[in-house]
Amino acid sequence: MPSPFLSELGLTLPVLAAPMAGGPSTPALVTAAAAAGGLGFLAAGYKTPQALADEIAAVAGASVPFGVSLFAPNPVPVSHPEFRAYAAAVGPEAARYGLSLAGAEPVEDDDHWHDKIDVLRAAPVPVVGFTFGIPAPGIIAALRRTGALLVQSVTSAEEAKAAAEAGVDALAVQAAAAGGHSATLTPRLPLAGTPLAGLIAAVRQAVPLPVIAAGGIAAAADVAAAIRAGADAVAVGTLLLRADEAGTSATHRAALADPARAGTVLTRAFTGRPARGLRNEFTDRYSAAPYGYPALHYLTSPMRKAAAAAGDPERLHLWAGTGYRHATAEPAAAILGRLAGQL
Repeated sequence: MPSPFLSELGLTLPVLAAPMAGGPSTPALVTAAAAAGGLGFLAAGYKTPQALADEIAAVAGASVPFGVSLFAPNPVPVSHPEFRAYAAAVGPEAARYGLSLAGAEPVEDDDHWHDKIDVLRAAPVPVVGFTFGIPAPGIIAALRRTGALLVQSVTSAEEAKAAAEAGVDALAVQAAAAGGHSATLTPRLPLAGTPLAGLIAAVRQAVPLPVIAAGGIAAAADVAAAIRAGADAVAVGTLLLRADEAGTSATHRAALADPARAGTVLTRAFTGRPARGLRNEFTDRYSAAPYGYPALHYLTSPMRKAAAAAGDPERLHLWAGTGYRHATAEPAAAILGRLAGQL
């Protein structure tokens, strides 16, 4: 039987499509997840407010439940000397594509935070998620008035308590095995390696909110284990990166399917914030990168775009969780349905 949380959203499948910023989370992927009985999230990160509004309109036109995930401001400043030293270190990598990092300055912004809140106030959506930081009370109140269900990403029981005190409706509980950026509220501190089932149990003991579990899910058995541990639903991202409807680059797709790839690593080399991806030359060479988000993201972004276009996986952020070998090239509905096979 669906949990009350799923029933409130009209969902029949407790396997959701996690938000993946940078291209993979397309409107087509989100609507496919809904058509399968679940729910998908548009990833607002790195998009302009107008691009976000256009994607919301596209999915809303399909009359399906869906969510939007935002990067809540929680900057990780980098000193100017550290930034300049890192720009000089990675300069030769960018130079492969005719890009110069000489004279680059740190860019510190909030990803159009307030403008995107305005978009969601003007075009309400069923679910709004937050990651990286917990919004101020006024933002939570404003979005609640739109009728949205509010979901905060957390990585520990302590973060779950803070989110509950802030007044959100549900938690996306992310284990360190997850691909892409960690949702940690304290990115300079080491990530706890608590397995997903143990993390779910700890969060459920700490707060009474519904739980969406994520991180390292590779098969139907992992979904069933998360539900048994107390999750109302699970969210998968890595397993959808090769889905037909995903906007993942061809270079990233090929790397995920490459049997020679030697696992995943937690790295801040590309963005200055801890994220899990496939190990490559860049993560090996720059493992001592400074913390500094979003400054390092903006510094390396042109290089990464050029690498993706050139089919170069060694200078591209190949975000992936530990279950990446189970990512398959097929319709999203087939992937999500199979993951629910042991429920």
